[in-house]
Amino acid sequence: MPGPLAGINVLDLTSVVSGPLATMFLADQGADVVKVEPLGGDITRRSRQSVSGSGEFSALFVSTNRGKRSLALDLKRPEGGTIMRKLIARADVLVQNFRPGTTRPPRSLPLRQ
Repeated sequence: MPGPLAGINVLDLTSVVSGPLATMFLADQGADVVKVEPLGGDITRRSRQSVSGSGEFSALFVSTNRGKRSLALDLKRPEGGTIMRKLIARADVLVQNFRPGTTRPPRSLPLRQ
């Protein structure tokens, strides 16, 4: 049975605990959540107790990122920016938890009506 948020596309730019937890709840309710991480991965992937043999996944990362798809982007490269713009254009919701003033919409990106 699909959840009440089925058909909603969420772009997750969060890290650590509070942001990933918020978007996890959206995924639990049926939203399609795509988590974008830096090339080295979210800082919580390798923090605290590892739950994988390779040490790639920590319990904290797994418990706050279930139900999401993820990809790593290098936003300093033009290709990474192009992919990010496509993801933003497709998203119904963008969630980020950067410090204030870190993100601002690009001037060239038309907002969806």
